Amino acid sequence: MNWRPALIAALLALPLIALFAFGLGTDPRDIPPTIPGKPAPDFTLRIMPPEAEADTSWVRLSDLRGQVVVLNFWASWCVPCRIEHPELVRAARAYGNRGVVFYGILHKDDPESARRWLEEMGGHDYPTLLDPGARVAIDYGLRGVPETVLIDRDGVVAHKWIGQITFDMLAREIEPLLANVTGGE
Repeated sequence: MNWRPALIAALLALPLIALFAFGLGTDPRDIPPTIPGKPAPDFTLRIMPPEAEADTSWVRLSDLRGQVVVLNFWASWCVPCRIEHPELVRAARAYGNRGVVFYGILHKDDPESARRWLEEMGGHDYPTLLDPGARVAIDYGLRGVPETVLIDRDGVVAHKWIGQITFDMLAREIEPLLANVTGGE
């Protein structure tokens, strides 16, 4: 029996098998996001109607420089988004009057479904932005929904959460940024 071809095939297959075994055993949430510490990608997105007046229907991230910004990528078909929604509303209420700006960014969903979802969930305290073609999601390295990005007053990504978040998780990262805003100048 000629064992050479079998040995060559086994040697070639072994690294591939090891790569698959490693990849299949890795939770994507365990892979750290690469965007924290980098300038937040700028965008101009339309506010989902009817939340905006005609003259204020667009949000440009660069116009928010000097403020702490929370971006939450979500969709009406996302079960964890449903669970985290009350936590985000609570955070927006707690920090909105302290200079933190909150925006939802609708990901791969239609505005009508989003409006119905928000009505069913009791509304929200911040606008939802439309991201046609998911260009902003791509720029922010979105892996899925929900994901939340915290941007400091200098326009740098301070933190990114992959998956469902809580009020306490947000507060733990927002408080130091507010201390820097109010006490660091």
